[in-house]
Amino acid sequence: MIDPELLTHWLQASARGDRRAFQSLYRATSPHLFSLLLRMLKRRELAEEALQDCFVRIWQKADSYAPDRGTPLAWLMTIARYRALDLIRRKRPEVSLENDEGETLEVADDVNDNGPQGPLEASMTSQSLAELDRCLETLQDLQRQSVLLAYYEGYTHEELAEQLDKPLGTVKSWVRRGLQRLRECLEA
Repeated sequence: MIDPELLTHWLQASARGDRRAFQSLYRATSPHLFSLLLRMLKRRELAEEALQDCFVRIWQKADSYAPDRGTPLAWLMTIARYRALDLIRRKRPEVSLENDEGETLEVADDVNDNGPQGPLEASMTSQSLAELDRCLETLQDLQRQSVLLAYYEGYTHEELAEQLDKPLGTVKSWVRRGLQRLRECLEA
């Protein structure tokens, strides 16, 4: 595991324009980010493009990282995840992530300069991955699968319903309740 204090140091130095620190940050974290991007995008060339875009954004926004809001690796992975979701949505411009009440599904929010917004992102920045895994285990199998497909693969409700061969309303409920349950578990 990469030392969070060292990553924080490199991020802070990068924010001041230190290219050597940024190179060290890249060497230490790019394999982790690339692995996530490759898993989400399933195509090496897209993952490489997304990785490059991520590090441009990291260079530009390194000063927005706040150590008190979570680990540096979680912050970096959130940037990578959102870049992958942007590419997925660009390939599928018809994607709609609204629920029945017209609210946008939290897992599709764009990352902002202040960091992650949804319950899963918050969990990555405020809780250990082991705790997230423990909370995911409390979900029923299909509910857990729905949340993970929406979160990591960028599936829409419609795509989830088709993939799982379940009614759209059922899938929407699984995702909404699953995210709510995760939030409650992680806050406990």
